[in-house]
Amino acid sequence: MPIRNIAILAHVDAGKTTLSERILFAAGEVRRPGKVEEGLATMDYMPEEKERGITIESGVAHFEWKNTWFNFIDTPGHVDFGAEVDMALGAVEGAVLVVSAASGVETQTVAAFRKLREAGVPVILFINKLDNPDYSLDETLINVEELLGVRPVLMALPEYTAGKMSGILDVLSQSRLVHSETGEEIVDEGWNVDDGWDNSRELKKHYAEAVEFASSFDDEILKLAMDGKAVAPKLLLRGLKALAKSGEYALCYAGSALEGYGVRSLITALSFFLPEVPEFNAGELGQVIRLRHFKGVGEISLFRSHTAMQRKEWPAGFEFSRLKANLLVPVEEIRPGDIYAMRAPFETELGQVISLDGQRRVILSGMPQGMESKDLDAEHDVIPEGHSPDRIQEEQQSIREKYRPLLQTRVECLGSEDYQHVEKSLNTLSRMDPSFRVQKDDGGFWYLHTVGEVQLEVLLARLKREFGCEVRAGSPEVRWQERLCREVGPVENTFQVGPHKISIRLSASPLDSEAHDIRLSAEFLETAPREILAGVRSALLESTEVGVLGKGALVGVRFIVHEFTWTEGALPPMIKKACADAVVKLIKPADVRLYEPVMELSLECPVNFAGLVTGDIQSRDGKVKEIGGDGKTHFLKAEVPLRKIFGYATGVRSISKGTALYSMRLLGYRPSSN
Repeated sequence: MPIRNIAILAHVDAGKTTLSERILFAAGEVRRPGKVEEGLATMDYMPEEKERGITIESGVAHFEWKNTWFNFIDTPGHVDFGAEVDMALGAVEGAVLVVSAASGVETQTVAAFRKLREAGVPVILFINKLDNPDYSLDETLINVEELLGVRPVLMALPEYTAGKMSGILDVLSQSRLVHSETGEEIVDEGWNVDDGWDNSRELKKHYAEAVEFASSFDDEILKLAMDGKAVAPKLLLRGLKALAKSGEYALCYAGSALEGYGVRSLITALSFFLPEVPEFNAGELGQVIRLRHFKGVGEISLFRSHTAMQRKEWPAGFEFSRLKANLLVPVEEIRPGDIYAMRAPFETELGQVISLDGQRRVILSGMPQGMESKDLDAEHDVIPEGHSPDRIQEEQQSIREKYRPLLQTRVECLGSEDYQHVEKSLNTLSRMDPSFRVQKDDGGFWYLHTVGEVQLEVLLARLKREFGCEVRAGSPEVRWQERLCREVGPVENTFQVGPHKISIRLSASPLDSEAHDIRLSAEFLETAPREILAGVRSALLESTEVGVLGKGALVGVRFIVHEFTWTEGALPPMIKKACADAVVKLIKPADVRLYEPVMELSLECPVNFAGLVTGDIQSRDGKVKEIGGDGKTHFLKAEVPLRKIFGYATGVRSISKGTALYSMRLLGYRPSSN
């Protein structure tokens, strides 16, 4: 049976989880679709998801449709959980991008579309919330073309009777879909496209447009079209498959996830227009694509199989199950391309490929703790087996740019006896989410580095619920960037324990203002043993992660190691200590300058609240860059310092009486005036 792994993406509140529920209902996987607003969504199983009505972890479900097996991944729409989206895209053959007809293409819609394009994942659009006839499908399609830069090819459109959605017109099959008594979408057998009704003419018009678009990708269709002859659906399907692979067009389906219209046509399109799973390397059991932790169960890995294997052939200590939300169902075999929950006899890492004999082979993602946001010169990097310098640099660049922590929060134990348990739990959470990092302080506490406030709240809730950790958390603070103002050094530092001695002579210089990495150069790196090089690199990275002023990471620095000597048998902690002390000697507070994160705020609200909302943004040192609207809805974009926008959700909700919608993204860093 063919396998398709599908992700679903959207802006917050576009209706993607509701659509996921409807897909599972249409496929017969659930008896009735759960509602997000009631906390009953099958895919949103975490208490934090039910409370907030948002997706946090990429939920996985399975269903069969027309002899195709689907693994369906519902991804978060909130910007704080963008890492979940990227991880999901590494294991799918295609994606559904949901666009709300109520709001059109929004900030996260554009961001999600870019992610899909960058990852090379084919996408099918679904225009949602058309059960309200006041929302315009045509305007939304224009919006898609203008903001996403692709030509939408409409393949299913809503039908209305007396101002209420009553059916879906499927372009390819030239049929009308209506609801049965049980709420399922079925073909209206009594309806015929040749009957001459208005909806028949509309359907024929869109079929002709699909033929026109497909003719650019299929010579036979082009010839028939030029001769004025009919193009059969089977032939049109072939042309649309070629069209779907192009970057110029996007197949588009429309309907209402809430009312359950348009879902059947969409699922059929997923079987028709998305590619099959790729061929995998021989000798590989599969790859870890996500890590999860369930109370009472412990850690599991979401695992994409690269081979076919019966239970009796599984490597010793391995177990595989189906994961449906948070339920584990044991299986008797695994198939290539399919996704399972895996229990392994060792601690797994994101991106890890496991060989058929159960051994860990190579890490493609998931850098060592403390190294996620840094970059070393490729020629001096320690390259794990199976890597290329280009791949290492690409992974580090991706992590640095996409998952830059903006907040830091101090956390400490309520009792000293809990220290080891809390530390282990925090490290587990950081392994599960590459956008969350933990910085250990010698004072017996930790700093949690998070993308945003929502992510922090969820992490603290999970720490208590899943791991049973009681901690005291301080107020979140902005995580600034520190930059070197001038060349410093060289300085010398020596550290000795008994007969073992480490000596280093170190200097540093600033990189250009656009660089956010840490680079290292030295002649000794060409001949140094792996463990020595790893120790030097690790020490420098950890020192810069803490920063000089304690406000954030030191970035954009090149370290030059002029001399480095060590005695045989020196341990890695000694190397780290010698290097860390050298950095403290080398860079003083007067040598660095603080840069603060600036956010781009996009906001919509009714026009009667425009003045209050704008005034509030300006009071937060925000600079309004763009204003627009249609007479009913006010729209603006502004640049606002992150330190001034803490608690904005509560403030704007009060000002606008709960009517404002907004999103934020990191715009960049600027020198602090403080």
